[in-house]
Amino acid sequence: MDFEFSQEEEMFRQTVRDFAQKEIRPHTREMDETGKLPKGLVKKMADLGLLGITIPEKYGGPGGNFMLACIAAEELARADLSIAIPVFYLVEASWAWVFARHGTEEAKQEILPKVAKGEYFFGIATTEPGGGSDIVGATKTTIAEKGDKYVVNGEKVYISGVRESTTEMKGRYFTTAYLDKKASPKHHGIAAFILPVEKDTPGLTPTLFEDWGRMGISTGGFAMDNVEIPKHWLIGDPKKGFVYSMEGFSAARVIIGATCIGCALEGLEIGMNYIRQRKAFGKELGKYEGISFPLAEWYSKLMGDRLVMYKAAWLMDQVYAGNTKYNHFDVALWTAMAKLRAPIDAFGILNEVADWHGAFAYTKDSELDLGIRGVRSYSIGAEGGMNIMRLIIGRELLGKEFVPYDRPK
Repeated sequence: MDFEFSQEEEMFRQTVRDFAQKEIRPHTREMDETGKLPKGLVKKMADLGLLGITIPEKYGGPGGNFMLACIAAEELARADLSIAIPVFYLVEASWAWVFARHGTEEAKQEILPKVAKGEYFFGIATTEPGGGSDIVGATKTTIAEKGDKYVVNGEKVYISGVRESTTEMKGRYFTTAYLDKKASPKHHGIAAFILPVEKDTPGLTPTLFEDWGRMGISTGGFAMDNVEIPKHWLIGDPKKGFVYSMEGFSAARVIIGATCIGCALEGLEIGMNYIRQRKAFGKELGKYEGISFPLAEWYSKLMGDRLVMYKAAWLMDQVYAGNTKYNHFDVALWTAMAKLRAPIDAFGILNEVADWHGAFAYTKDSELDLGIRGVRSYSIGAEGGMNIMRLIIGRELLGKEFVPYDRPK
């Protein structure tokens, strides 16, 4: 066992850290107040190879693995505690990767180079008004053949990047819908495909929601009324849209873990710097056990979360590089553990650090509110709620017969 990062990984971390602290950190409050990313930042991230970091070089991407993807996510979140930019980054790192694995060659050549250049936003659209985590049971959206195209009807909600996709960029979304509602088992009826989300996409009506965190990237949805897509935008086997979605959720969950850990690490650093200097009753706050003991507890929890997260990233790289010793159920277990603990502990850490700061933490001169509001989105439910993570973990520990549904094979 070797717990050290390679020289390449350390150099990469430092490169991303230098970039993020220079180009992102000074703008975090501005993003929160304006609801927009800094002008030119997307292009700079593309030039550094941070957009679609897992896109293969064949399609214009850097060809990074999930260890590198998580290293970058940590550093981006340390610079942007609101995690708006990490959200922009992670949906492309995870869902463009799934598309690169299973999409048609023609579609990948059309789309992925533009994602890597920052011309297209690549997002995920599976959640619907009737539910999010239960893709099989909640999906009402349909896709059907129409001559040499497919037509899509339905609605998707709580989707990242809708405003960006319909203003300064063009959106390409990994989307799911029922192609065959009579399929047995039912999940074989769900297909995955690329949906164009642009300002003037015929039949598509976007809407925006007003979040209370990670304000630099939008959240919204769209209604689809006979939206047409070319046939080669269908992704892989039309019976495996559910399976491809599960791959994408595992990829997103491990990067979410890295994002929340990076935010929490920065929060602890802010807190430690404060309690080393701030005095009460003639002594630095860090000398009081009521402060230092919670610090010890939270740091220990966070280091455990970090090890789980990097083990999950390592497993992703092993399985999808062809190591048959492990399988996608191992990935599902470890990525669910990464997603379960990191958001919860990050939220706890940031609240603890806010208590150390007293009244100052309740002002916008502090960055802590950005992180508290940002990481909360991931314990509420993005990429699966906490009980879904617990269900996955319990399922993998006890066996497929210990779940309240039929487990797809």
